[in-house]
Amino acid sequence: MSRRSPTLALAALVLPVLLISIDMTVLGAALPVLAEDLDPGAAEQLWIVDAYSFVLAGLLVTMGTLGDRIGRRRLLMWGAAAFGIASVLAAFAPTAGTLVVARALLGLGGATLMPSTFSLIKTTFPEPRRRATAVAVWSAAFSGGAAAGPVVAGVLLEHFWWGAVFLINVPVIVLLLVVGPLVLPESRDPHPGPFDLGSAALSLVAMFPLVSALKTVATEGPTVGAALSGAVGLVAGTLFVRRQRRLAHPLLDLGLFSLPSFSVSVTTNLLGVFALVGLLLLLPQYLQLVLGYSPLESALWMLPGSVAGVTGALVATRLARRLTRPALVGLGLGSAATGLALVAVLGGLVGVVIGFALLGAGVALAEALTNDLILAAAPADRAGAASAISETGYELGGALGTAVLGSLAAAVFTARTGQETLGGALAHAGTLGPGAGDALVTASREAFVVGMQGAAALGAAVLALTAVGAWRLLGRAAASAEREPVGV
Repeated sequence: MSRRSPTLALAALVLPVLLISIDMTVLGAALPVLAEDLDPGAAEQLWIVDAYSFVLAGLLVTMGTLGDRIGRRRLLMWGAAAFGIASVLAAFAPTAGTLVVARALLGLGGATLMPSTFSLIKTTFPEPRRRATAVAVWSAAFSGGAAAGPVVAGVLLEHFWWGAVFLINVPVIVLLLVVGPLVLPESRDPHPGPFDLGSAALSLVAMFPLVSALKTVATEGPTVGAALSGAVGLVAGTLFVRRQRRLAHPLLDLGLFSLPSFSVSVTTNLLGVFALVGLLLLLPQYLQLVLGYSPLESALWMLPGSVAGVTGALVATRLARRLTRPALVGLGLGSAATGLALVAVLGGLVGVVIGFALLGAGVALAEALTNDLILAAAPADRAGAASAISETGYELGGALGTAVLGSLAAAVFTARTGQETLGGALAHAGTLGPGAGDALVTASREAFVVGMQGAAALGAAVLALTAVGAWRLLGRAAASAEREPVGV
């Protein structure tokens, strides 16, 4: 078998995607056990959760562009090594502070892995049909890994200590470091120009406060600190854009956004993740605190949605042989909107499981196609930067979903119960007498369901509008490309 076997190359590119996506969701199930062992304060516990996403979001653009300059495979190997070291540090962290540092290092490694794997697909699979299939497999691995995280955590926590959820990364990283240089081709921008440290600093200063503000709004509501943080991020982002327009060799080529299929696809991905993450935030709480299932049982009830997501990504390229991509993207997002509408209207275990399956399948189907459109639109020498923009869209979409949909559900819950969280309300009910306690439990669970259904209704509306917009705008972009004379 050839050292440059496309099959082996794709397998190597899928490995880090699985790790990153599992790492995004595995911590939630391990957090209660971890908190009992390390006894973090409230601020430390928040940083244990958020350090990973803050660093990841802040460095994606810089790392994607760095890969274009120094070599995407080289950056992937460096990032994999950093991710492995950070995983060991996290697994054996003796204090909460050490775990925060380890989570930040995991974010650093993740920021190099995601854009590197995505951009290497473009150079490894230059033929459009094979590239589309590779993107579908990549997307399926991302969807499947994120959904598998709670299940993996549940199984590991039944047999090992909490550090095992991080330590499982190490064998996969070792395999990637051994196999990657043998099966992955190196690629880079042949004329990259100088690396602009000022732009890199501005991108970090822009993304970190913006994500922080969104997360603060989601957990504490609108605060002065969140407003100031958001303002700092917006000012830094504006300065970053102005600087890119002046530079002969910008860190990020804003000309990519002038490509309709690229900008529409990135926006579509952002809004798809917005709706998906919003429900993922509420669904485990509903299954565990309202219906009374254990974390592992809850994860198993979410498996149909996980399988549907993987299936949706894998069948995308087959369906694209019969229907146009704009129509399929609209169909996928329409299916996802229908799933959220079922959660909003029907509710109950059956409605939630079926709704989540439709949501997962629809978003995965649409994003497998839009991810391919992003790679197809971007020139090969800017593949890393294009991939970084795409992944930044994912991060912002996730943060927005948590902030907007999570805040809506929380606001409804607080207005109806006077309590801040469902977990806190149930704990308080345990301190009351049987009559008052039972009444608070019933009222709290009902209020949470109303809030979740309101958030699902908003998510369904956003996805329905996105479905129509993506279908029409991508259709126009495709028609314009077909009319464009060859050689233009």
